[in-house]
Amino acid sequence: MVSLALPVMTWEGFYNHQADAAIEFAPNSETTNNFANFQLLYTLKGHTGTVKSLAFTPDSRILISGGAENEGIIRLWNPANGKKLGNVSKAHKTAVESLVISPDGRTLVSCSTDNTINLWNVKNYKFSFSRSFVGHTSNVLSLAVSPDSKVLISGALDGIRLWDLLQQRPLGSLARFNNLIYTVAISPDGQTLASGDNKGVIKLWSLSSGKLISESAAHTNSVTAVAFTPDGQTLISASRDRTVKVWNVNSGELFRTLTGHNNWVNAIAINPDGQTLASAGRDGIRLWNISSGELINTLSGHTDWVSAIAFSPNGRVLASGGYDQKIKIWGIPVKRK
Repeated sequence: MVSLALPVMTWEGFYNHQADAAIEFAPNSETTNNFANFQLLYTLKGHTGTVKSLAFTPDSRILISGGAENEGIIRLWNPANGKKLGNVSKAHKTAVESLVISPDGRTLVSCSTDNTINLWNVKNYKFSFSRSFVGHTSNVLSLAVSPDSKVLISGALDGIRLWDLLQQRPLGSLARFNNLIYTVAISPDGQTLASGDNKGVIKLWSLSSGKLISESAAHTNSVTAVAFTPDGQTLISASRDRTVKVWNVNSGELFRTLTGHNNWVNAIAINPDGQTLASAGRDGIRLWNISSGELINTLSGHTDWVSAIAFSPNGRVLASGGYDQKIKIWGIPVKRK
């Protein structure tokens, strides 16, 4: 006999009344692009362990967070007013290491140190369990979805696997057991995969052929995050060596090294404007101008390491999660007339 514990979903309703919102989502607002004036808007409490992962729905209206080893829980929030919307209380047996939503907004994918990947159908702001992908034999730490929402890439301590999101089946493996994969990212054109491993090596893969394009000993310690800029010309990497590096994708050359963090850089996020980078670690969050390397702002508010960050797709707010079990929403308050 096999007993199956199904995820339990509780939902508290989705509301987006403008009167309740403290953040305007109006497009082309000059003030919201002034990252030097970003400040703390909300502190979200609910997780009972480290906040491991964060993701926004494509319309920026829901923030999704994944919890730590003692939780295996996914929580849903309204970033416009800081209110909790619901929980997936048995999303995984252990930590929810990464969360990603397909660009078409139809599928939420979560992965865990329980070696599994779970798919969730998204409809009318409600999330229902679809199926599990089982194949990895070790911790699954990172996820990426192709721009056409058809292919899922998972990075784990046993390598990289590809999955068909539409037919919900495995497609194959890119790498096995040669490196412990900590992070993966897909280029905006869907042609290239970047991976970072425990040895500080960054590899670029062709998704059409499955072949390795290039590899570089990019960092002197584990690569914690990689991300492409929206134009696909630049790759940014973060590491436990305390640096953030900016790379030219076409030439493979190192464009700039951003220094200043006093310990591991745990996470990075690129604003949709393609010009602003957030990096996070023990000493809080730093906002950088990617082109110039200028430090724009430092956001301090967490009382422990910052473990996860994400910009909203509309670029208006930044969410951060920490070892202090809290999620913080950063942005520019709306001035009431």
